[in-house]
Amino acid sequence: MTLPRITLLATLLLATPAAAQLQITPPGTIPSPAPEKQRPKEAAKEAAKEKPKVAPHAITKKKETKPSASPSPTLPATVIPAPATDNSNVDLVFGAYQRGQYKTAFDLASARAKSGDAKAMTMLGELYSNAMGIRRDYAKAVEWYKRASDAGDREAMFALAMLRISGRGGPVDKGEAVKLMASAAKLGEPKAAYNLALLYLDGQTLPQDVKRSAELLRQAADAGLPEAQYALATFYKEGTGVPKDPERSVRLLQAASLADNVDAEVEYAIAMFNGTGTPKNQPAAVALLRKASRQGSAIAQNRLAWVLINGMGTSVDKVEGFKWHLVAKTAGKGDPELDKQLADLPADDRAKAEAAAKKWLGNK
Repeated sequence: MTLPRITLLATLLLATPAAAQLQITPPGTIPSPAPEKQRPKEAAKEAAKEKPKVAPHAITKKKETKPSASPSPTLPATVIPAPATDNSNVDLVFGAYQRGQYKTAFDLASARAKSGDAKAMTMLGELYSNAMGIRRDYAKAVEWYKRASDAGDREAMFALAMLRISGRGGPVDKGEAVKLMASAAKLGEPKAAYNLALLYLDGQTLPQDVKRSAELLRQAADAGLPEAQYALATFYKEGTGVPKDPERSVRLLQAASLADNVDAEVEYAIAMFNGTGTPKNQPAAVALLRKASRQGSAIAQNRLAWVLINGMGTSVDKVEGFKWHLVAKTAGKGDPELDKQLADLPADDRAKAEAAAKKWLGNK
C-alpha cells in the first residue's frame, strides 16, 4: 500500500515540502511531484527549536511495499482562539489580539478568566505560550489551556494536546494528547481532526487505520481546512483509505488552491495542464504555476521553467524560463536536462537569465 507523507499541524506544519528531481515528460505533460527521502527526526528537532513559520506543507507519495512508521513529530502549540459571538467582552479581547495589542488582550483576558470565561482562558494560554504581551511560560500556558479545556473549549483542548505531544510545560504525554485531540475533533475542531488523522496514518502513537484517517480528513476538509483538503485530495488520487476518485481529488485541490495552499496550487495546475480529472486548461495551469512560483514553490518554479523554455501551453520565453530554473536549483530542485539547455543558450540571454535569478533571490 502506498501512503502519502503528511506533516502534523499545530496551526502550522512541522516539516518542509518534499519533492525529488523534477522533469516534464514529453509530449507536453507534467508529472506530479515525486518524493525525496524524508528526515523526520531532523525535521522534528528543528521544529522543536523554534516557532514554525506560516508555510505550506507537503503530502507526497512514498513508494514502499509495506507502510513504514516514522517517529512521532514534536509540535509547538500555536492556536488562535475564535471569539465567542455571544460575549462582547471576549470579542474585545480577541479584537485586541488581532490588532497586535497583546498586553491589552492579556489584561482583558485576565479579568474575564476570573469569571470563568473559557475563551479568555484559552487566550491566556495562547499569550503565555507564544510570549505575546507577557514572558513565555509554557507551564502557565498549560495551566490556562487545561482550565479552558476542562470548561469545554475545543481550541484549548487542541492547544493542550500539542503541548503534551511536544513536552512543553510538562512531560510528553501522547496518551493524554490523543484523548484531548479526539475530544476536540468531536466538538468540531478541524485542526484536531486533521492531526488525529495523521496519527492514525503514522501508525505509531495509534494503530494504523487509513480508513479512519480518511474519515477524519474528510471532517476537517468539510470544515474548510486547506491542509486537510490537500491531504484528502491525495487520498482520493491514490485510493488511500477511500476509492480512487480523480475528479473528487481535483475538486479538493481546487478548494485548497483557492485558500492559497501552495502545494495544492501546484498539483491543481498539473491536473489542469494534463487534463487529469478536469478539463485541460493549459493557460490557467501556467498562470497558477506562476503564482505558486512567486510564492516560493521550487516544484512550481521547475515546472514553469519547462513550459516557458519549451513553449508548452504558453509562448516561449527562455530568459524567464531559465531564471526560474536557476531559482529552483538554489532550492535543491536542479534539472540536468535544463542545465544542458542553459549551456546552449546564447551568452547574452544566459547573462540576462542569471541576472534575473539573482535579482529574484536577492529580493526574497
